[in-house]
Amino acid sequence: MTYTFQNPSEEVIDSYLKSAKTIAIVGLSHRKETSAYQVAHFLKTAGYRIVPVNPKLEGQEILGEHVYGQLKDIPFSVDIVDVFRRSEFLPDVASDFLEADAKVFWSQIGIENEEAEIMLRQAGHQDIVMNRCTKIEYMRLFV
Repeated sequence: MTYTFQNPSEEVIDSYLKSAKTIAIVGLSHRKETSAYQVAHFLKTAGYRIVPVNPKLEGQEILGEHVYGQLKDIPFSVDIVDVFRRSEFLPDVASDFLEADAKVFWSQIGIENEEAEIMLRQAGHQDIVMNRCTKIEYMRLFV
């Protein structure tokens, strides 16, 4: 049987975007041609505070924001963690998420992982979105 993640309702997803102020982008780099960069730039322009997370670029700046090596290194609360890493890396990101002060675990289109979902739910986190794009959802909601 193939794993298929069940996302929350449209209303719940909308509430995440409406209430969020800070979005950590896991896998963000300087490469402007990447989806991560384009979505992060869009979200920053839309008024969200973007927090780049990339261990290879830790201490640098992307889109004028300090890059953190891991989610747990961010010294303030994050509303949404938007993941741009391949599905097989989601359990590692979920583990880091559990050590961070973050509310919603969100992975981009084509990215979902059953092990990560189970890990998050067993730790008491129910606010999970997978295989959805924050930019597309924002456009659906606000434009």
